[in-house]
Amino acid sequence: MALPDDLFAAIDMGTNSIKMIIVQFHPPSGRFLTVVRHSDRVCLGRDSAAASSNSSPSISPDAVLEALRCLRQFTEILRARGIPPSRTRCVATSAVREAANGSELVEAVRAATGLDVSVLSGEEEARLAYSGVIQFFPVREKRALLIDIGGGSTEFAIGEGGIVDFATSLKLGHVSLTQRFAGGDVVGGMRNFIRAAVKDSGLVQQVKRFGFEVAVGSSGTIGAVEKAVFHGYGDAETDKSAEELLRRHVKRDWRFSRVELKRVVERLCTEEGQEEKEIREELFKKRSEFIVAGALLLEEIFELLGIEEMEVSEYALGEGVVADALKEEFNEVGFKLNANPRWNSVVRLATRFNDKKRVKNGARCAAFAKGIFEGLRHCGKLIDLGGEDLECLEAACLLHAIGLFAGKRGYHKQSYRVIMEGNHLYGFSTEEIKLIALLVRHHTKKFPKPYQASLAETPEEFRQKLQGLCTIIRISVVLQKNERLNFQDMELSPLGGGFRLVFKQQLSVDIPSISEASKS
Repeated sequence: MALPDDLFAAIDMGTNSIKMIIVQFHPPSGRFLTVVRHSDRVCLGRDSAAASSNSSPSISPDAVLEALRCLRQFTEILRARGIPPSRTRCVATSAVREAANGSELVEAVRAATGLDVSVLSGEEEARLAYSGVIQFFPVREKRALLIDIGGGSTEFAIGEGGIVDFATSLKLGHVSLTQRFAGGDVVGGMRNFIRAAVKDSGLVQQVKRFGFEVAVGSSGTIGAVEKAVFHGYGDAETDKSAEELLRRHVKRDWRFSRVELKRVVERLCTEEGQEEKEIREELFKKRSEFIVAGALLLEEIFELLGIEEMEVSEYALGEGVVADALKEEFNEVGFKLNANPRWNSVVRLATRFNDKKRVKNGARCAAFAKGIFEGLRHCGKLIDLGGEDLECLEAACLLHAIGLFAGKRGYHKQSYRVIMEGNHLYGFSTEEIKLIALLVRHHTKKFPKPYQASLAETPEEFRQKLQGLCTIIRISVVLQKNERLNFQDMELSPLGGGFRLVFKQQLSVDIPSISEASKS
């Protein structure tokens, strides 16, 4: 049995990149949070995609060497974090399963790194991607159609209640399509090729047979399309004021319609020139080379399957691989992954607005805060606070930096605004949402004063709770900035009206009483 807050890892050897995620999992609550992401652009499928259709494609020697270099680095990261091979899963997808020398690469990886690579079938890849998505979105009880566009293939799954009823994979990917039509009829020829492949596969009939209530996309390509829609890439008028962009960002819901997708595709297929190239490189980054093929493919899928709107998930195949491993390890206790919808909404908001570094820092901050909270209760302090108050504190830690999307100046105020105005948190009462927002607002700068405007009409009990929890989050934010400190090495003991925080063999800090801290 694993200890609470254990770390698990998944490595995904894709067509256009090799990715690794590290997930923090808490068995008692089923909380599941991706805290670390790494990605290395190793294109295993570039030569495979260009190979003749009359022969089996092969992964080039250069790509093999790059893959081994990347995987050695990943295994060193895992070793440094103390994540054992038993809690690491490595999978390979389209490029490796289609390559004539795929088995040779698998053996080379095992010899060089000790990793056992599982080469997924297309159907298994689709099932695992669905499993990853339901850790992120509250669609478990809805009939959901999952679409994941990769470099060499696109996966489809339909499931409900966590059970996949249909899964398939088509050999249509943004890398393979880009190279197939390089220098040719990119728009017309590619559209016809995609339509024929989808119709011949029987996918349309299967989707009609099983049906769906909501469509969810989980790939980087689909995320890039949503980003383009949000920034008005396909709009006739793209100049928006800073306040309008901020308002849109606060209310952003990470979904797009068929009409919005069509506008993006129209611009991608018609606009040319150096200025447009620079705009695309700035907006789509490393995906700019393949975004036309990816967006065209997605538009054809929308049309053929009758999709009107798509939600975008930050979790995908990697999270599904970890979720699958967790089910095996913890099956005997009958736990449910991410069974708490309140916490799920916090994770979604944190993941949407934070980059990968801020998600990791937020998770560290929450771990320190939890340790201090529980230590104070053990010492006889905070006796009037309970589990829901701790959850609000942890939520504030995870969300304290989300306002940085608007810049560093006043980011704590923007974080407050997102939480109060964005309607992103579910299952929390109005008072709990206000508590989270105020903790985020006052994790830095001025300590909250009992009778300030934002606390008008709040009961005295709420103000006292805010003062105590605000002290904890301010300390936790400072502690998480020191990478040498580990929350597991932290010990807390009473000291007069305050408490003493000790890190074994590292440093000790005397913390003033809450009333004294509020004056600073």
